[in-house]
Order: sequence, then C-alpha cells, then structure tokens
Amino acid sequence: LQGCLLFYTHSTFLSRYSENTLFGMGNPLLDISAVVDKDFLDKFGLKLNDQILAEEKHKVLFEEIVKRNKVEYHAGGSTQNSVKIAQWMIQKPHKVATFFGCIGTDHFGEILKKKAEEAHVDAHYYEQNEEPTGTCAACITGDNRSLVANLAAANCYKKEKHLDLDSNWELVKKAKVYYIAGFFLTVSPESILKVAKHASDNNKIFCMNLSAPFISQFFKEPLMKVMPYVDILFGNETEAATFAKELGFETDDIAEIAKKTQNLPKENNKRQRVVVFTQGKDDTVATVGEKVTMFPVLNIDQNNIVDTNGAGDAFVGGFLYALVQEQDLEECIRAGHYAANVIIRRVGCTFPEKPDFH
Repeated sequence: LQGCLLFYTHSTFLSRYSENTLFGMGNPLLDISAVVDKDFLDKFGLKLNDQILAEEKHKVLFEEIVKRNKVEYHAGGSTQNSVKIAQWMIQKPHKVATFFGCIGTDHFGEILKKKAEEAHVDAHYYEQNEEPTGTCAACITGDNRSLVANLAAANCYKKEKHLDLDSNWELVKKAKVYYIAGFFLTVSPESILKVAKHASDNNKIFCMNLSAPFISQFFKEPLMKVMPYVDILFGNETEAATFAKELGFETDDIAEIAKKTQNLPKENNKRQRVVVFTQGKDDTVATVGEKVTMFPVLNIDQNNIVDTNGAGDAFVGGFLYALVQEQDLEECIRAGHYAANVIIRRVGCTFPEKPDFH
C-alpha cells in the first residue's frame, strides 16, 4: 500500500507540470567570465558588484577579457538564467520553461541555441543579422563581480516580428507563470506590457525584477507603467534602496520599502502583490499578507563561495520552480535560497547535473 501511495503522490506531483507552463522573455547574452584585478576594474571605471550597459569605452574590454587566462563561456542573460534554473530544478518534463529573446545569426548565437537545448528550455529566439549576439563580461575579483553587458542583438527584439506572431503568442497563452527581468525594459517595454496585461486579465501570475539600480533611475517611466500588473516583484537591497529613492519613499529601511512597494497601485485585485528583496548573506525580506517577514539564507563557509554572479537569478529560478507547483511563499523562498546556495559555489550561472532539494 505504501508503495502504491508513493507512486500515486509522485505521479500527481509530475502532473502539476506541463510544457510551457513558465514563460520568460529577456535579453539572451553569452556570458564571458574571467578573474580580473582591481587595476582592470579601474581602467574601465567599473565598480564592485555593479551591472552596467557597455558604452563605447568598454568595447576594448570585451577584446581584452577574452585574452585573459581561464575565460569561461556560458549561456546567460538574467531572465534566461532564471528560467534555466527553474527547469533544472523541475528536471522532467523537459520544456516546462519557455524563453523569448533576440540573437544574431552567428557563432555565439549557435552556442546560445545549443546551451538552451542542453538546459531543456523551449527557447524561441527572434534571429536577425543586423547585430551580433549579445555578450556580458563578468569581471570577477574575489567574491565580487562587475557585469558589463553589450546587448547588441538582444536590443533588437521586435514585438510585431516575434511576440505578435500567432504561433508565438499561443506559447504565451499556455503559460501560468510569467517572469521578465527589469533589464528588458530597455529593449521592448511594449512586449512586456502585452504579456503583463494578458497575465492580469486572466488572473495568472506576472513576476518582475528591479534588476539593477540604473533601471529605476533611467527607465522609471516604463517600469512604473508595468508596475500595476506586477504580482511578484524581486530585487536586491541596493536596487530596493534606489527604487525607494526614485519614488520618494523617504526611508532606507528595507522592510518599509517592501511594504510601500506592495501598496503601489495594482490592476488585478484578486492577487495581493508580493515583494521579495534579497540581501546577499543577510535575511531575505518578503511581504507576507499585511506583514513583512525575514527569511534567513542558508549558511555557507566564505571559502566555498566561488562566484556570486548569478545568485540573484538563481534565487528567482528556484522561487519560480516552487511557484509553478503552486507552493506557498515560504516554500518558494526556501527553493530560491537553495538554488542560490548551489550557484555561488560554482563559476558563472552553472549547476550540477541534478538538484538535491527536498
């Protein structure tokens, strides 16, 4: 009997997933990571743990970093990382996660397609030949990292040429949970709005990420246009502080920022907004109903931290894995903490063959 029960619960567990339940859209980038020294950061005016878009002066950086010893290439881009990690935690069925974004018809584009396939993500890229596939240099110093993204092709996503096509929109409609990092606001806010409105109108879950301080600073208008449709908002402590400053919250208390963010206007009143702010090794802050709760992260020995690049994306990926199964918030955060804990022990946003999450 016990055996039958186990089998029964396992098969019902599997049936919660079907292909294309989770939808992500963003900037597909090929990550180029290398360990650099402080002189390298200074030379290009980079700050520790920052994320910026490449300017003219950074073009040489990409040539230089490739010449460094021990360069690693990984399929990246914030949203793609998160859906890839969610799919890794799900394992089977394959292709529960869908991903849309724009790449170039070039060698790096081929690598990205191959990597998405290996990760069992159902990637449908808009391919164009005017711009090369985007890259992101992860400059690692100790357990800090500075990211410089050259969006290139990722910047060329076109709603009318990809998202609006019937076959692609059908995939959007199949999903129950949607996730788009704030970075995509710099590319196609109209695509984000179309997906966000669909989710809201159909009482499905739309998640977004503040992604980087510059998003709140320089893309506040498109960000606030989408905000009424956001059911779950992610961010880290630095992004939360910048967001609060831009919106004139007049507080630097992270719990209060979470509460004020939760109370911003919202379209779909059937779902109260959930705000989740991670703080590196400090507690994760989340709004739970009317309260703000702290969730401690998993302990890790400093010596085991290899690379914090991708920890935020991994947290979201783990969270989405539990969310797709309709788990409660506490379980979603526990899964997020697990995924982040795995990723920071490795270089880049990479993971072992199978998860060990119970």
